[in-house]
Amino acid sequence: MSLPLRPSLSLSLHRTPIGRIGTRSRTMTGFTDTTQQAFDRAQELEQFEESKLGVKGLVDSGLSSIPGLFIHPPETLSDFKPAQHRPVSVHSIPTIDLSDCNSGRRPSVVEEVGRAARELGFFQVVNHGVRTEVQDGMITAVKVFHEQSMEAKKRIYRRKMETGVAYFSNVDLFHSKAASWRDTLEIRLEPKADTEEIPEVCRNEVMEWNQQIQRLGSTLMGLLSEGLGLSPGKLQELTCPESRMMVGNYYPYCPQPDLTIGLASHTDPGVITVLLQDHLPGLQVKCGDEWVDVAPVPGALVVNVGDILQIISNNEYKSAEHRVLANSSQEARVSIAVFCNSNNMEIQFGPLQELVSSDKPAVFRQFTMEEYLRRFFATELDESLVDYFRA
Repeated sequence: MSLPLRPSLSLSLHRTPIGRIGTRSRTMTGFTDTTQQAFDRAQELEQFEESKLGVKGLVDSGLSSIPGLFIHPPETLSDFKPAQHRPVSVHSIPTIDLSDCNSGRRPSVVEEVGRAARELGFFQVVNHGVRTEVQDGMITAVKVFHEQSMEAKKRIYRRKMETGVAYFSNVDLFHSKAASWRDTLEIRLEPKADTEEIPEVCRNEVMEWNQQIQRLGSTLMGLLSEGLGLSPGKLQELTCPESRMMVGNYYPYCPQPDLTIGLASHTDPGVITVLLQDHLPGLQVKCGDEWVDVAPVPGALVVNVGDILQIISNNEYKSAEHRVLANSSQEARVSIAVFCNSNNMEIQFGPLQELVSSDKPAVFRQFTMEEYLRRFFATELDESLVDYFRA
């Protein structure tokens, strides 16, 4: 089973009519240019959700300031400094060449991957086998989806994955302290991807992307397994590559990027994540007490360790916090993430026995994926669950 969407919050509020979407004369309560105006947050959230506008729709309506529900508290924004105002970082995200990783170079590649997973939990890979034209086509297709008419997108605006495809804004809209400035297309790739449900404007590209990432995912799982001193197939024995969920995030221009964020600080809930980002910056990873930019590298894919891999590695690998800044560019930013996970809800997860000893006892307790996901979807996105499952 792949990662489901968080269920939407049931609100017992009167549903206020919204009026014509996209006009400035009749805006929603709180959706005015005066962000200081008092508003009922719960009602404003419901109105935004019912409008199915998404953040892109708000931008298209001509707003010059962001609605109150997107404004984050000062404590969240305090370390969101522009790059030119931050001290020079002593950290950098390693870029690992995967060419010939099945030849005599494999031990050195395994060493590089293992070190990156232990020290940062983040790295970029090049010469990974995913063709440049496939990457470019995927970025374009996701952008085309988000930039089509509101009517076309509204048909699949939902927070449940009955069909395996959903378009929405903010997976944690009803759980977070403030909303983030992005929209998302989510597609369940495996198991049982329903090709006909994938929007036609990006269907062919998504199916090709799925095949490419399936192969790369298996390669990465093998390298990460060996990096722990295990057999190449150990992670695959846990059915880790068999569940893949794709999210195509769209970060439109934000008129007040100093008041909101693109994606809140969080760790990923799966085993590994493979991310394709376009040429615009915005992604940051936390290294110690410092936030480091993950600069786009042409042709590279970003790989990061998820919570489950940190747990089953008995704390050897690190599931690092990461976030995305609000987009100040007039050009929309696009990224595509694929979460690789287990589709077995009943299997017991915890530190692998091969990695537990008297010198290094189990750091985490046993749990099922069902328990993990239930807890994950009941908390805010910025609350990591690694500590919750400590022994």
